[in-house]
Amino acid sequence: MNGTLDIPTVQAFLLVSELQSFTRTAEALGTTQAAVSMKLQRLESVIGKRLVERSARSVRLTGDGTAFLQNARALMEAHDRALMGELPVKQQLSLGISDHAAGPELVPLLERLNTVSSQLSFAVTIGFSRDLLDAYDSGALDAVIVRQESGRRGGEKLTEEDSFGWFASPRLKWQRGESLRLATLAPPCGVRAIAVRALDKAGIEWNEAFIGGGVSAVIAAALAGLGVAPLARRIAPPGMVDIGPERGLPPMPKSRVMLHSKIGDAVKLAALRMLSAAFRSMAANV
Repeated sequence: MNGTLDIPTVQAFLLVSELQSFTRTAEALGTTQAAVSMKLQRLESVIGKRLVERSARSVRLTGDGTAFLQNARALMEAHDRALMGELPVKQQLSLGISDHAAGPELVPLLERLNTVSSQLSFAVTIGFSRDLLDAYDSGALDAVIVRQESGRRGGEKLTEEDSFGWFASPRLKWQRGESLRLATLAPPCGVRAIAVRALDKAGIEWNEAFIGGGVSAVIAAALAGLGVAPLARRIAPPGMVDIGPERGLPPMPKSRVMLHSKIGDAVKLAALRMLSAAFRSMAANV
């Protein structure tokens, strides 16, 4: 080892290993890709080993990088414990996440919270975009990740416009002229409202065959053949097919996933940057 380790450099290494992207790491740290590259080069110089392999399409740890990962995490944990001695009360980040915005990505997104500073605790609310925006506007939530069509300004874009489809099990039997069995969330789900408006405008009769308390339940019902689920293509899992084009179902408008935040605290802001970078990374890899 040629020198000493510094915390920002080790933090950059851990983020690169988590996000597998210099771009997303730079976003999480509020810096540039060049600065992240310099940090990693400096760390490799200190360690005396190549830790990261970077190509045009991917970033991955070398064998030495994987071996160093546990020591890097231990160092950051020790660093956070030392700082905690100066804080009488753990700070809390209250975050709202729309189930339709995250979908199957919700679990790995929440897993990312384990890598965020131990100076924070988290209060995460999963709900409808409209309800979460109301809670955010009233000051009950520090930040929200929601699905947004139009009419509201501001916010940070986390995904490009998502297109929607009518996803079902390949075993589902439905012909135009029959009542379409829907699997959706309950009102006031915005995606449900969009789907119902599109069907009514197209003159297609429908009924609610399944109402779920979360997107995972809706997906399970659709996979089981109980109905058709209106879903963003980004979150539709393998095993489901979009029956819309073949069966003459109407197109649905696109929407974006947006982050709204009023956070000024440095620790909370750093955690939120990391989470938004993780969301972009997962969405880009779908």
